[in-house]
Amino acid sequence: MSRFEIKDKFYLDGEPIKIISGAFHYFRTVPEYWRDRLLKLKAMGGNTVETYIPWNMHEPKKGEFTFEGMLDIEKFIQTAQDLGLYIILRPSPYICAEWEFGGLPAWLLKEDGMRLRVNYEPFMKHVKDYYDVLMPIITKYQIDNGGRVILMQIENEYGYYANDKSYMERMRDMMRGYGVTVPFITSDGPFHENIRGGMLEGAHPTGNFGSRTKERFDVLKNYTNGGPLMCAEFWVGWFDHWGNGGHMKGNLEESVKDLDDMLDMGNVNIYMFEGGTNFGFMNGSNYYDELTPDVTSYDYDAILTEDGCITEKYRRYKEVISKYVDIPEVPELLESKIERGSYGELKVEDKVSLFSVLDDISTKTSSVYPVSMEKLDQSYGYILYHSTLETEDAVAKIRLWEAGDRANILVDKKPLITLYDLELGKEAEVMSDEEVQKALQLPLEEQMKLSQRGKDIDILMENMGRVNFGPRMEHQRKGIGQCVQINGHMHNNWDIYTLPLDNVDKVDFSKDYIENTPAFHKFSFEAKEQKDTFLDFEGWGKGCAFINGFNLGRYWEIGPQKRLYIPAPLIKEGKNEIIMFETEGKYKDTISLKDEPDIG
Repeated sequence: MSRFEIKDKFYLDGEPIKIISGAFHYFRTVPEYWRDRLLKLKAMGGNTVETYIPWNMHEPKKGEFTFEGMLDIEKFIQTAQDLGLYIILRPSPYICAEWEFGGLPAWLLKEDGMRLRVNYEPFMKHVKDYYDVLMPIITKYQIDNGGRVILMQIENEYGYYANDKSYMERMRDMMRGYGVTVPFITSDGPFHENIRGGMLEGAHPTGNFGSRTKERFDVLKNYTNGGPLMCAEFWVGWFDHWGNGGHMKGNLEESVKDLDDMLDMGNVNIYMFEGGTNFGFMNGSNYYDELTPDVTSYDYDAILTEDGCITEKYRRYKEVISKYVDIPEVPELLESKIERGSYGELKVEDKVSLFSVLDDISTKTSSVYPVSMEKLDQSYGYILYHSTLETEDAVAKIRLWEAGDRANILVDKKPLITLYDLELGKEAEVMSDEEVQKALQLPLEEQMKLSQRGKDIDILMENMGRVNFGPRMEHQRKGIGQCVQINGHMHNNWDIYTLPLDNVDKVDFSKDYIENTPAFHKFSFEAKEQKDTFLDFEGWGKGCAFINGFNLGRYWEIGPQKRLYIPAPLIKEGKNEIIMFETEGKYKDTISLKDEPDIG
């Protein structure tokens, strides 16, 4: 068996080794492409791959675990091992990663008073239950067990979040108790306070940063006790959020210089080697002054594009890496037949209103007051609150209490108002005071003709992606948690429909379509061969898209992303079906499948 150690440098079987790693998240790329991406990492000179492990995906419901398909962590590790790569695993309960809720399962929030990432017994009990299942799967691949896992991370950027040493010590001891024998690392921001908050005895500190390498390493030296310097996340680009005005890009020349400095002084994990895609509803969000949910693409301006193409950054990085290690020949790359293709313009075949199929895709819950998604055992997607205006003649003002993140409000199946983020907690004026007074001055008979009493009110709430960073994480329940206030009073008696949209195969397109309401639109196309393609949603408003039942992610006309990536393995030879769920009632009778991305 081999041995990996941390002394003045990293050592493998007594010989110094320079870690040149690339971050690649198996859960953001279809498994058919894992080998291709890892071959490209090896061909660039990388000797190691690093990945997070997302708790929320592997335990989507309490006590229900999945390790199949895109979540087959063992297959991913085995693929890397077969190619001769070493592996760094980051199985922390929290991963950040611009991932929904930082990788924590949303069902944690069903429990009142839940405290995250501290030594709080209910939280630690859930972590233990998860590790009971996860750790036996991954520990057998450690290098001293005959595998190629050389490092594991205890927590993730903990010094940015808190400084509960008892929690960190408990996490360390728990992992050792599960048989983790390889060295531990922590990774934190490159500032004294962050490192001090996140480091602990028995784990080697590393830094996360994207520039000023010499300056950052000079800070890190104070804490490594003469050990090796490593940037555990060398940020080579950045992520996009909806409405940010354009695709975020790094400075290539500065980045190349930083990589050179990094390899001259120490070790690196390039974040990201390939970013991949936030399929489904898995994008995270940040929240400083306002909610900024991330787009579906996690291209990140990485070394490879979202769909795995080699970039100029790849070529420049390879030149730098060749100064420090011999670049191997990787003839297997010639076998890769991944191609982009266009399937042309598709015409809509059917459409149906969400209201027509509610009972087909959801089960109604009735409640005197609204309750959040999590209290109804729902984690992602949408949730609809339906009621009747029994006492209100009109909705003049409305306010949603403890609500997140976006509300489409309709009366009598007609759009009334859309509220987003900060607007939800304020009283929104649908009618001005002047309009209300004018209506009240009409004869009673005329007032009654205009009255909305007895009509339906529907509130479609969308979880835009839970915040993945900072103290707001403990306040991420979605839907409506307290009440709906109409004209100054709480409105009661609601029918609630959970809509995770994990069953679009049950949508019955023979039912009624109602204009300007949230609706499903169906398209199909024939494929003689499978190629990567990109769904152009120009002319559509906001929603999400599915191919053959697989959730491709969100679209939104505000950009910067203008097309959704469809990997070829999701396309079948023969007939394929695409469903667009459009919430704004803004659509065209066509979509297009093109051979180029457009991420802004």
